[in-house]
Amino acid sequence: MNMSAIRESAFQILFAQEIQQEFSEEQIERYITENKIENDEAKKYITKITKGINTNKQEILEKIKKYLKPEWKLDRLSKINLVILKLAIYELNYTDTPFKVVINEAVELSKKYGDDTSSVFVNGILASVVGENLDENRTNNS
Repeated sequence: MNMSAIRESAFQILFAQEIQQEFSEEQIERYITENKIENDEAKKYITKITKGINTNKQEILEKIKKYLKPEWKLDRLSKINLVILKLAIYELNYTDTPFKVVINEAVELSKKYGDDTSSVFVNGILASVVGENLDENRTNNS
C-alpha cells in the first residue's frame, strides 16, 4: 500500500467521522479490518493521522477559517473540501511530509472526490498556509 492509498484511506475515515459527527478508535479499527489493511505502517499512519486531526481539530479549523474569504464560513464548505483541508493542514503542521507532496496529494483527492472547483479551492487555501509556515520559519530562524 503506497502513501497515496494510505492517505486516501485516512480521508475516507475522516469523511465518515465528519458525516457522523463522531470520532472513535473503533471506527478506525473497523475500517482497517473491513478494508483488509494488513500493512503495519499503513495502520499506524492511518491511526496517527486520524487521531491527530481530532486532537488538533480546533487549531486546524482556525487555520482554515483564517484563509477563507470574509463572507465565507466553515459550514459553507463541502464536507469533502473540509476533510481534505483538515488532512493536508495536519500533515503540513504535524508531520515531516514535504509541503509539495501534501499539496499535490490534497489536490488529487479533491479532483477525485470533490466538484469541479474543489482542486483550485484546496490548492489556494493550502498555498496560503504554506506561505504562512514559510514566513514563520524565516522569522524564527532570523
